[in-house]
Amino acid sequence: MKQGIGDVIWHLPFIRAIAAKTPERKVTFLTLPSTRAQELLQAEPCVDRVIYFEHQGSDFKRAVNLAVLTALLRAKKFKRVWILDRTVRPALAAKLAGIPERIGPGDGAQRWFLTNDGIEPHHFRSIVSDWLRVFIESMGVPVPTTEPDLNLPEALLDTVRARNAPAARPWMVLGLGGSHTQKDWPDENWVTFLDTLRRRTSGTVFLIGGPENAARAEALISRSAGAPVTNACNLSIVEAAALLRLADLFVGPDSGPMNLAAAGATAAFGLFGSTPVLSYSKYIHAIEPEGGYSPDGMRRITPAQVTARIEPYLSAVIPAERSEGRNP
Repeated sequence: MKQGIGDVIWHLPFIRAIAAKTPERKVTFLTLPSTRAQELLQAEPCVDRVIYFEHQGSDFKRAVNLAVLTALLRAKKFKRVWILDRTVRPALAAKLAGIPERIGPGDGAQRWFLTNDGIEPHHFRSIVSDWLRVFIESMGVPVPTTEPDLNLPEALLDTVRARNAPAARPWMVLGLGGSHTQKDWPDENWVTFLDTLRRRTSGTVFLIGGPENAARAEALISRSAGAPVTNACNLSIVEAAALLRLADLFVGPDSGPMNLAAAGATAAFGLFGSTPVLSYSKYIHAIEPEGGYSPDGMRRITPAQVTARIEPYLSAVIPAERSEGRNP
């Protein structure tokens, strides 16, 4: 029951591990529409198909959604379901649907509806990727890596590469917005950082963040000067993922774009002001406020702090492998 883009990304290695233990080496992935998984996982050989279901809403709506999910699972006649989540309702739906094997981490009441024992409760004090690894490996499924290395269609990469071929390197992608306001960086910080960045590089800056941030991007661009900058907020989610894989670095909050950058083996400088640092990928370079994360932590991450962290990347020679879209 993953809710966002980042959730799909950091669960991908575990999905691959489970698929590798099946005769078909593929799985059906059930998730929420907000994950955009149908678009993002279209080139993943381990995912046979993605099916969306809903679970949000009032108590009445949640009851209806549970009934719908139960009917969906019953109709598909699955023999085994893996629940990569701590919530109860997917396990309950699988039980009501009569699925013989229901495998989950077993947090709290979820254990009542599983056919495995689950893991010890103390593991849930760890970050998600850590307890997921314990859970999956407790079922005899090895997880060789937690690096997502998201597969994207080659035709898509070629199109995005060709479209931006005239843009000078390095390509620096900045991600605007966050899943909630506390995860966003204030505009005044963005203006100062963007202006400094444009004056200190001969490369190209891209701003992404979806259509809802398009006007904001234009305002930030108008208040800065220097190197070329492109408002790329109109890109589709997979086009943004392709740009991030081809880029040389990313800067932005703990967000979907940050996770997509890491999944593309691109240096992702994530601003972790209000959330714990994610450590599933070596490509995530955390920037934290002094004193650690807190509700006002994003305001305490300064533009100068971010500029200092990425400075080595601005002066380094960009490897040919990156410009060709291959992992470094």
